[in-house]
Amino acid sequence: MRPVLTRTVFALALSAAPFAHAQNCGSGGGATVCLNASASGSDVRLNWSVSGAVSGLQVYRDTDSDPNGRSRIAALGKSATSYTDNSAAAGTVYWYWIKFSTGGGSFSSGAAHAVRVGVMRNLSSMQLSAQMAPGWNLGNSLEATGGTYVWGSSNFNETGWGNPRASQALFHAVKAAGFKSVRIPVSWKQYADADDNISPQWMERVTEVVNYAHSAGLVAMINIHWDGGWMQPTYARQSAANARLAKFWTQIANNFKNHDDTLLFAGTNEVMVDGNYQPPTAEYCDVQKGFNQAFISAVRATGGNNASRHLVVQAFNTNINHANSCNAAMPGDRVANRMMMEVHYYDPFDFALDEKSTSWKWGQAANPSGWANEAYADSQFQMMKTGFIDKGVPVLLGEFGAIVRTEYDPAGIYRKSWDQYITRAAFTRGIVPMYWDNGYTGNHQMGLFDRASGAQAFPDVIGSIVNASK
Repeated sequence: MRPVLTRTVFALALSAAPFAHAQNCGSGGGATVCLNASASGSDVRLNWSVSGAVSGLQVYRDTDSDPNGRSRIAALGKSATSYTDNSAAAGTVYWYWIKFSTGGGSFSSGAAHAVRVGVMRNLSSMQLSAQMAPGWNLGNSLEATGGTYVWGSSNFNETGWGNPRASQALFHAVKAAGFKSVRIPVSWKQYADADDNISPQWMERVTEVVNYAHSAGLVAMINIHWDGGWMQPTYARQSAANARLAKFWTQIANNFKNHDDTLLFAGTNEVMVDGNYQPPTAEYCDVQKGFNQAFISAVRATGGNNASRHLVVQAFNTNINHANSCNAAMPGDRVANRMMMEVHYYDPFDFALDEKSTSWKWGQAANPSGWANEAYADSQFQMMKTGFIDKGVPVLLGEFGAIVRTEYDPAGIYRKSWDQYITRAAFTRGIVPMYWDNGYTGNHQMGLFDRASGAQAFPDVIGSIVNASK
């Protein structure tokens, strides 16, 4: 376990603007080495001075200031005075040391740190969305709630709903399968103190998972998920919810302000009054739209790469019909063409999600009297195309999927057919389909991968989604 102070420095360092370089010296054996680290958009450059005689120099690196666990990245001749680290990930703070040898033994410079600021390409959100299909959800992991968090610890609830800790191997497997983006739902309130200050340890873990996606070459999106349900869209709760929303997003955005444009922020998830699935009242709609605006304003105010980061707002309860009524007008923003709209799709519910239902066939040919067959799906996605995409606002289908029903359809024929059709119907209208994977691969579940190994649990379904997005 890394020291609490180290993690606190990590979180604070990412919020500094600009966070470019630092210098430190170390002495031993009659020699002194002073190291300086500076970052650009493409690399980290190390320069050092040497006083006294040395017989060898080595470059070490780590993601915190504790020298225990640091790794050697280069061995250099004794006359070297510089080194360029081309493997530094954008947005990650790195600490560097120069280990030097003399006749008296081996010694080290002090730690110098730098963060490579990620590049924000001149891409509109529409152009970026064209690089994201298909997408995949790391569901039921970082958003898992329950238990009591002990402040300052690294004992999180990530595995509380039965999934293993997310790993780099899993993200590489998702990328290798053909997915291009990943949605990472996150819970924050359970890891915050009474004043809504987020635990540095939790921020570090979320950062680690985001970096898994980045290292795998995936576009990543993080959000504030259900989070215990504190974001109720009523006038009575509006002020307190807006304040917490702004404070959380200010901290999250500051932590990631140096990350490049392959990281998206999504402000909320499925906001509605708990238990009320009716169309939103004017009050509910007004407050939910205010949440979207509070999110946009908080992120933009942090500056850095967040001044032009691609942001995602949601329709009321992520419902397509509500998107075209309650949320037809997008929030105000200080930068143009850097916003997307998110909706979800699980229709028909009795086929897609209700494990108690005996409805297991889908499609006009198999179930001609059924609701939400192909024509309905087409009309829903066409509504999003007409209402948003044709007006220059890209759309994410942030969640969709259908459960396994081995008792009726052991070969999964209709599940595969539904997944393939919904993917294609969305994709051909310019919508980014992002499959909801809850991590579990048994009956009545929606997992596509073995979360522990990264192995494909349903390669036929994966292939149908990937191929339908071409």
